[in-house]
Amino acid sequence: MIPEPVLHPAGVASVKPFDQKIRITALRLCFIPLLPLLILTRSAWHATPVAAILETCGVLLVFAAVLGRFWSILYIGGRKNAAVMRDGPYSMCRHPLYLFSTIGATGFGLVLGSMVMALALGGLTWIILSMTAAREEHFLRHRFGGQYDAYARQVPRMFPAFHLFRTPAEISFDSGTLARNAADALVFLALIPVGQVLRGLQMAAFHPAIPLF
Repeated sequence: MIPEPVLHPAGVASVKPFDQKIRITALRLCFIPLLPLLILTRSAWHATPVAAILETCGVLLVFAAVLGRFWSILYIGGRKNAAVMRDGPYSMCRHPLYLFSTIGATGFGLVLGSMVMALALGGLTWIILSMTAAREEHFLRHRFGGQYDAYARQVPRMFPAFHLFRTPAEISFDSGTLARNAADALVFLALIPVGQVLRGLQMAAFHPAIPLF
């Protein structure tokens, strides 16, 4: 982590942190148009080895998302908006929590047995969270001034640059923040059985279903 921040000359009183409730609401609203796809489509790979491969890859991505979010929380802990974290996952991209959330959404699409659904869910999540990250960074640039500008020039926003990875020998973490993140982790893990149930309903539907590859 870099030294304690020097406030931007303009101060931060007029710039507030981004309201995360907006992000959650936006994700929910934007996924509503995808509901018909979940109901009126089915995997074109049903009963083929490809379906099993896609589902396995999807489950692995969901687990990777959960582990990645925990990893990120270990570093950011209770330091969000209080310091510029540049270690661990934050040394490779500026918003690793959003990166792993996108990976989880993509994995859910694969659990449904569809590469098209994976691209749709992952792409939409990436767009919404990229926009959220941009809003958050408006505050961070005012909060930390040139320190955050230098960080942003060196480290990409969400697509990781693995060669930049660095981490100290020891880190401290906020157990309360880690515990609260467990609830988010359970939501991602729930995507696995939800996807399997949806696949079963799609195959048993009494109406014509459009096959998606």
